[in-house]
Amino acid sequence: MNCHLKNKMKYYFALHMTPEEFLPYYQGKVHTILVTSHQGEKLQFPAMHLRPYLYSDGINGSFCLHSENNKFLSLIKVK
Repeated sequence: MNCHLKNKMKYYFALHMTPEEFLPYYQGKVHTILVTSHQGEKLQFPAMHLRPYLYSDGINGSFCLHSENNKFLSLIKVK
């Protein structure tokens, strides 16, 4: 689900990556990640914003990406 408030958007998506799959992003070899929102929209943002959510089993969960005028604002884990 997304909502539009004065050019501010929220996009919800699920992400499941093993530590090995995330390694190139963690090492900085790959800088951006591409995901698909629950509404089918393609979202691209800097992979460094996922680092706080990396655990020994990888990155797993549902997230909300906030943007304004197509600029990244924040990323939070919602479950």
